[in-house]
Amino acid sequence: METDLTKLTLIIKQVAAVDTSADPERWIPQNPLWGHCAVTSLIVQDYFGGTLWRIDLSSIPELSYLRSHYLNVLDTGELVDLTCEQFSTPLPESLPFEERSRDSILSHTDTERRYQLLKERLDLDHEKSHPTLQTSSPQ
Repeated sequence: METDLTKLTLIIKQVAAVDTSADPERWIPQNPLWGHCAVTSLIVQDYFGGTLWRIDLSSIPELSYLRSHYLNVLDTGELVDLTCEQFSTPLPESLPFEERSRDSILSHTDTERRYQLLKERLDLDHEKSHPTLQTSSPQ
């Protein structure tokens, strides 16, 4: 599974862009995962199942404007955060977090738009060069 997660991370870095970032004003090509945590966590769930978790960033002054960060917990219990490298320092482990439903995350129109766009690009790139990744059934 680690190999597939590594492949997925590499592909997402290649297809992520300013128009799929939740924070396009601060997105730069050198940090392609910036602002992609919600849409990436949805894609991880598409491929690997598991649950979606939201971390509250309001207690970190330099990140509080982002409000939150999303990651996954796989059915195996493994915590997966494919976009953690967008931050210059690791997030404190003591931050409060809560499970979120897929519907809740996708209820935000812009998040759904960004997810669909990133998924389209991922699917196109995947078909061309990464046939070993397979989608699990959505949660």
